[in-house]
Amino acid sequence: MQEIRRLYGAGPVPLHRPIFEGNERQYLVDCIDSNFVSSVGEKVAEFERKIADFVGADHAVATVNGTAALHVSLQLAGVEANTDVITQALTFVATCNAIKYLGASPVFIDVDRDTLGLSAIALSTFLEKHAERKNGQIINKFSGRRLAACLPMHTFGIPCRIADLKEVCEEWGIPVVEDAAESLGSTSRNQSGGWQHTGTFGELGVLSFNGNKVITTGGGGMIITNDASLAVRAKHLTTTAKSPHAYEFVHDELGYNYRMPNLNAALGCAQAERLPEMLKRKSEVADRYRKILTSSPLQFIEAPEGTRRNNWLNAVLLESREKRDEFLNNCNAEGVMVRPIWTLMNRLKMYRHCQHDGLENSQWLEDRVVNIPSSVPESSAVANNIQE
Repeated sequence: MQEIRRLYGAGPVPLHRPIFEGNERQYLVDCIDSNFVSSVGEKVAEFERKIADFVGADHAVATVNGTAALHVSLQLAGVEANTDVITQALTFVATCNAIKYLGASPVFIDVDRDTLGLSAIALSTFLEKHAERKNGQIINKFSGRRLAACLPMHTFGIPCRIADLKEVCEEWGIPVVEDAAESLGSTSRNQSGGWQHTGTFGELGVLSFNGNKVITTGGGGMIITNDASLAVRAKHLTTTAKSPHAYEFVHDELGYNYRMPNLNAALGCAQAERLPEMLKRKSEVADRYRKILTSSPLQFIEAPEGTRRNNWLNAVLLESREKRDEFLNNCNAEGVMVRPIWTLMNRLKMYRHCQHDGLENSQWLEDRVVNIPSSVPESSAVANNIQE
């Protein structure tokens, strides 16, 4: 507790809050002065270019939030009503909600304990047992439905074994959509041995710029892809499927008003300018935790070999659920916000009926993982404490 106070000072300590020390105010004023504050404006395209360049994707399409980006990405991957989507139960609820928006059903596969993300071994085991090729499709023998996509999530910015997952899915002909909402700045080794940004392994990837992320647009998301046709479709669907015309309103299919407003993009452009610095400072915070926890009963959760994490939310592992709850109660009583990992999706009433593989690792982690404050320290005086 004392070390957390040294990092963040007196008073309530949030889990993660945004920091604005760059051109945010100026870009917002410029945007207001331009009168383009809604979904039309040059800052949207600029923000898309900045993020695409940063993650190494050919295309990026901005959306109003990460959930909207997931919804459209799954649709573009071929998910439709009465299909199944393989995902993890250890995730934020938006992952599963986006599946249900399309009338599909999540199938929950276990995670690896070290990545907290979907396990390639568990996925392969599940497919060998429950999947069959039939009439050019991959059918879930348990439900009788088509396995339309695989949706892994990079938990707290720790890359899952995405290259291995992609390889398994390619063998079965199942498209991959990456929920990289929390992992802007995280990379993983690809099959060639090079470093590749999360969200760029699958056919499509999704980022989030919610107020609690590494950088924020207030609320916002992004679809990233290397497929030009998918990018064009993503832009069309997220802009109400409106056909180009000088003055007529013609919409050629069911679309969504998922556009990111120019005001949000202006904030994002300023934040993106400082993204490398933010990642560096978050790495310093993680290093500080790593050092002080070496002699603690709390185990700092590291990124596995072959991955580089963005240190979005640092997390610790406790001995048991009882120890976890004791830690949660003590810290929050002192005004230091810590939180448990999410309740497993198969425990929520909307998803209790969903197929799963036992989720042994997921349940073990649910009982033990706690997030600790992970904001970038705001003032230079507090930030200097990281180096002590």
